[in-house]
Amino acid sequence: MLSAQEFKKISAELRYTIIQMSQRSEGAHLAGALSVVDILTSLYWHKLKIDAKNPTDPNRDRVVFSKGHAVSALYATLAKKGFFPEADLLKYNHEGSHLPEQPSPGCAPGVEWATGSLGHGLGVGSGMAIASRLAKRTNNIYVVMSDGECQEGSVWEAAMFAARNNLNNLTAFVDFNKWQATGRSNEIMEMEPLSQKFAMFGWNAVNVVDGHDVVAICDALDNGRKDATKPLAVICNTIKGKGASFMEDDNNWHYRSPTVEEVEKAGRELGVI
Repeated sequence: MLSAQEFKKISAELRYTIIQMSQRSEGAHLAGALSVVDILTSLYWHKLKIDAKNPTDPNRDRVVFSKGHAVSALYATLAKKGFFPEADLLKYNHEGSHLPEQPSPGCAPGVEWATGSLGHGLGVGSGMAIASRLAKRTNNIYVVMSDGECQEGSVWEAAMFAARNNLNNLTAFVDFNKWQATGRSNEIMEMEPLSQKFAMFGWNAVNVVDGHDVVAICDALDNGRKDATKPLAVICNTIKGKGASFMEDDNNWHYRSPTVEEVEKAGRELGVI
């Protein structure tokens, strides 16, 4: 496993790339993309069995990025891992680009599903997991969700299905940054204690207190499946806008894009310029 410092460097570089993408495209959902970075770092630099040169390998691990509004984080990750040229990120959310603000089917290598209409990713991931079992494959399916979409009934229907079918090849992450588009998540619909809810639905469930501690997330991935027959839910307590002090926990950055000066300030804080 990489060291904590190595993980931190990767996450900082990804965050700076995402902030630059938002500035160039005037794209929204920047803060939610920044909060999910460390989850993606733990997956792509520690856990996943994937090959960027063979992205359609039927035996690959799959990531269903259910919080599709924050897909700039996924694009930056895939580019850094070599799925497509990093230069393609310059055209993110531009007309004619293959990297739209909401992911479409097959828009880029490594993008497994069209998401952004929230609440569907866990159902899709559960279907992939049971299909892999029927095909006698040993790959794993990972679903990355927002906290707000956990208010959707379809999420809990899928959670029941996954537990009922003992989908131990399925892992769900919740990027629990405590915000939605219009307010605090718990003010819109209380979800705590979220890890206990998943446990009551029949899942292994781990609450990662610092969802930006990549080593802790990796430990949850490696050791969180106490019952080998159950799916795993990893609840990561994160900060919306993580990485730039002037964005952190400020929901104005749900829709704002930064200025050139703000990009430079963020880069200095992240230690990448």
